[in-house]
Amino acid sequence: MVLENIKYPKSVKFLYETLIGRIILKILTRPFISKIMGLFMDSSFSKFYIKKFIEKNNIDMSVYEEKEYKSYNDFFTRKMKEEFFTFRLDESTLPSPCSSKVSVYKINENSVFEIKNSKYSVETLLQSKSLARKYENGYIFICRMTEDDYHRYSFIDDGEKDEDVFIKGVLHTVQPIALNHYNIYKMNSRSYSLLHTKNFGDVIQMEVGALMIGRINNYNLKTFKRGDEKGMFEFGGSTVVLLFEENKIT
Repeated sequence: MVLENIKYPKSVKFLYETLIGRIILKILTRPFISKIMGLFMDSSFSKFYIKKFIEKNNIDMSVYEEKEYKSYNDFFTRKMKEEFFTFRLDESTLPSPCSSKVSVYKINENSVFEIKNSKYSVETLLQSKSLARKYENGYIFICRMTEDDYHRYSFIDDGEKDEDVFIKGVLHTVQPIALNHYNIYKMNSRSYSLLHTKNFGDVIQMEVGALMIGRINNYNLKTFKRGDEKGMFEFGGSTVVLLFEENKIT
């Protein structure tokens, strides 16, 4: 796959294309740095980013609940007004869990699939050989959010949820230039849930964080309805992955 011809900031090129930059990057991607950045984005000092972000990304704020934001994260996790949040309730339809750009791959025993221009198997993504076998000949949906997307995500059907599984990782930038030097997804922290759904069988829904996103906020729900909010990301572009068993969807 050929990467797009993107002009990167000099700071990003410095971090990934020089020896000193890569040393600095090792420090910047340590978990404690992510926590410090998260604290800053939760503070009132981060509010000055909000106006610039809205203007840069042409965000239509009329579709979101009106409030005074206490921090950048408070703005980033903004909630849509009910009249603008639509979800397909027809049980014969498979809805998207979030606002995103979607790629779909067929899964078999030896297949690999592409996430952000890197190749992965289901086993390496889940870190479980037995669970990966369950989804052979099924499908994987990769729903990639960008910064201007709505960063809350929902359940795709009625059902019950097992305990969340969290896989700790090293957080790196989502910018494609990083792929010249790092295998991004294997090092990202992620959380997944096994959903026992009414219409689609046992579905894996996974949330994956990016640079300086130390928090994937999933709600403590055991049962859910189609369209119920499952959780939200804080600060940055992120990804939701869905895994379906064989013969459960067309």
